[in-house]
Amino acid sequence: MKLPLAIIQLETPPSAVSDRVGEQHNWFIQALALVDGEYTVIRPDLGEDLPDPDAISGAILSGSWAMVTDHADWSERTAAWIRDTVTRQLPLLGVCYGHQLMAYALGGEVGDNPQGGEYGLQQLERVATAVHDPLLSTLPQHFTAWLSHRQSVLTPPPGAQVFARSEREKCQMIRYSPQALSVQFHPEFTRDIMWAGLNSSMGRDKADSLMMNQNEPEWPRKFLQDFWQSLQPVAKRA
Repeated sequence: MKLPLAIIQLETPPSAVSDRVGEQHNWFIQALALVDGEYTVIRPDLGEDLPDPDAISGAILSGSWAMVTDHADWSERTAAWIRDTVTRQLPLLGVCYGHQLMAYALGGEVGDNPQGGEYGLQQLERVATAVHDPLLSTLPQHFTAWLSHRQSVLTPPPGAQVFARSEREKCQMIRYSPQALSVQFHPEFTRDIMWAGLNSSMGRDKADSLMMNQNEPEWPRKFLQDFWQSLQPVAKRA
């Protein structure tokens, strides 16, 4: 049997969000239609130990309302775990905060985006080399995705490959190793989750304006599901 997927939840949303749509781990469970035994939820911000790489099939690092540049103890501890698990070839997927934390942990630079934040449904563009990546073979040249972030990966780690960008964000998707990649966008979001986040931070009128006539993007959800399906039983890692 496949070992469980670790969903590493990094803090909690504001109550206005969680009361309406739940917390980060709920969104991944729903997006992947996971059942008991297929996943485990880890909360380093609550002092929980990060998982033994030999006990899981892979890990997703969630988004957060925190900032990587705050260098919270739980965040730095997770960054150290990322460095170790990448050397041990554990499949990793970072999302939003998880994307920035992976880039920071592996030698990149993270900070406020000088172009400003990105919110709502945005247009992204893949780079040509992305089509050669086994997990991204169906990635179209242009696609839409839900985004909600102020900070960005300003400089990717040495040797990392950037596979997608947007008008304001040059590092929308980064491949660090054959097993580790991360995305700034939210493949786990639905329209309701995006609206709840915007409503919490900007108010109802702004949220309604940004969400007007916005349809659910298709490719990001398929990408997330493909990542889960790619996690096969593996021999014990070195």
